Order: sequence, then structure tokens, then C-alpha cells
Amino acid sequence: MQKLKLFFEERAFGVCSRLGEKFNFPIDSIRLFFIYSSFITLGSPVIIYVSMAMMMKIRKYFRKMNNPVLFD
Repeated sequence: MQKLKLFFEERAFGVCSRLGEKFNFPIDSIRLFFIYSSFITLGSPVIIYVSMAMMMKIRKYFRKMNNPVLFD
């Protein structure tokens, strides 16, 4: 079980941890909310999760474009 948990934590998008840091809320509670609400509403929070992950990636991309790092 621990290996499975580490596998998903390493390859996840980091949406729950980012929300937890921003709102000062426990990360495990946010993850459980996404899991339980996905079962209750037949997967609609998954769409929200994926869209938030895409927004995080796009913001990261634009930040890199605005602040390029040049190595000599």
C-alpha cells in the first residue's frame, strides 16, 4: 500500500498540495474530498482537478517564458 501511495504522490499534478498550502488546510482532507465527491457525483470533480492541473502547468510555462534563464 505504501508503494502505491508513493507512486501516485510522485506522479500526481500537485493540485491538492497547492490548494492545501494556499488555504492553509490539511492536504489529506482535500484529497479525501476529491475522492468522496468523485464517487458521489460520478466523476465531475475529476474534471475540476484536471482543469486546475492544466492551469498550473500553463502558469508555470508562462512564468518561464517571462523569466528566461541563460547559461553561458
